[in-house]
Amino acid sequence: MQTFTPPFCPNPDCDSHRKTRGWRYTRWGAYRRTCPRVRTIARYRCSRCHRTFSRQTFQTTYWLRRTELLVTIAERLVAGSGYRQIARALGCSPTTVATHAARLGRHAMLFHEAHRPRGAPREPVVVDGFESFAFSQYYPLHLNLAVGAETHFVYALTESELRRKGRMRPEQRRKRAWEEAHFGRPHRRAIERGVGELLEAVVPAGGRAVVRSDEHRAYPRAIRGLRQRAIRHEVTSSKAARTPSNPLFAVNRQDLMLRHCGANHRRETIAFSKLRASVIERGYLQAVFMNYCKSLSEKRQDATPAERLGLVDHKLTMREVLTKRRFPTRLGLSGPVARYYTRQVATRRIPQMRGHRLVYAG
Repeated sequence: MQTFTPPFCPNPDCDSHRKTRGWRYTRWGAYRRTCPRVRTIARYRCSRCHRTFSRQTFQTTYWLRRTELLVTIAERLVAGSGYRQIARALGCSPTTVATHAARLGRHAMLFHEAHRPRGAPREPVVVDGFESFAFSQYYPLHLNLAVGAETHFVYALTESELRRKGRMRPEQRRKRAWEEAHFGRPHRRAIERGVGELLEAVVPAGGRAVVRSDEHRAYPRAIRGLRQRAIRHEVTSSKAARTPSNPLFAVNRQDLMLRHCGANHRRETIAFSKLRASVIERGYLQAVFMNYCKSLSEKRQDATPAERLGLVDHKLTMREVLTKRRFPTRLGLSGPVARYYTRQVATRRIPQMRGHRLVYAG
């Protein structure tokens, strides 16, 4: 209790929230808690806005009752377990696991935004869409991924809502028509928009980059729509063998790991996500795990993609990723990440879904 020093005022409306020069605080008592064990937590008071806070305000477990579960749930989610399997193993409710998973996804977004490279990528970037669905197979979607061709670092992730396609029986076509009549139809150029936002996040204005992709017709349109960016587009056939010599291998491997490590993306699974927002949150958690916690080769146990880029000096554990709470107001989120963090991503079959607007919890 004596060694902790508050780094800034946690009140987003306070001037000392972002600018800490000259910030002062005073001790404001303490309180006792019994979760996970009896501890004395010191409280503080900002000298500028007079808002009180505690050491727990800066922890990722802030406002969680089962604080001891967060790291374990994160490790099991990226290991391919479903919510109910995790709940049975940990002796808690599946709703508790879902609540923790949502917080983990939001934390992963902030962690990724705080650490990702800001300049133009120094390696070719491979772009592809990982196809899955949310709520039912009548509502497919793409997770648009931008992965470094050499380091396998996931630079960015966006989501695009799709219309169900492929072979369908007559009753399935009637079902799709009924769904679209009652709940609307996705935008025809959703992939083009999603890939455009993806590349805007990866390549800053005035930057240059080499982008590799398959022959999807939306990708050239998305690249042509980008302003103040010089992008050379290289196309590889999607029918080419998906071996390490394939120019698209980095993103193909990421697709494979998403399917392998995510219970909600496996073929014929009953653990599929019910919300589009949940797909995005778990996608970010998986991306942070692949970037910072997992060696590129399991056999050699070599460097992680983040180590290859020089972003960290060692392989992080999930506990290190969750060491401290991230504040979106200090990062200045914008674009698709701001929408994803606040859950402003509608699931058509759940029109009254509540976004994330909690003031105190992460």
